[in-house]
Amino acid sequence: MLNRVILIGRLTKDPELRYTPAGVAVTQFTLAVDRPFTSGGSKEREADFINIVTWRQLAETCANYLRKGRLTAVEGRIQVRNYDNNEGKRVYVTEVIADNVRFLESSNSAGSREESGSSNSNASYGGGSGSGNRGGGSREQQDPFIDDGKPIDISDDDLPF
Repeated sequence: MLNRVILIGRLTKDPELRYTPAGVAVTQFTLAVDRPFTSGGSKEREADFINIVTWRQLAETCANYLRKGRLTAVEGRIQVRNYDNNEGKRVYVTEVIADNVRFLESSNSAGSREESGSSNSNASYGGGSGSGNRGGGSREQQDPFIDDGKPIDISDDDLPF
């Protein structure tokens, strides 16, 4: 059996971070995913609005770095749950339980398609200073090709092959 889903879309609003009584972080947000076709004679694309749930460290990271309108990739599994509402009617909820979320745009430039973060329970989170600004900062690495065309001295011991 296989239950795997990968989605790319934009957040419809800022994520909601909550904590369970046991202190476990959970975040919910909705992703608007364009359909690959237009319906009727309209040239306007329709979208599906898909509920996403993240847990633990991933939930806190999403709450800190995701914002309304941001392009995001989500990988996870589909889950269907149900409950009885106040009127005694059974309500079914379909949602994606995400275990990997990638931020496909930097938080400081809406037009850029730069990948600014990666989130799963084993990944390190990008973004440097936390504001998404990659310019400056002590964590930025030096460009190894800054000498601009000058020969680089590499010994055979440095090569992996």
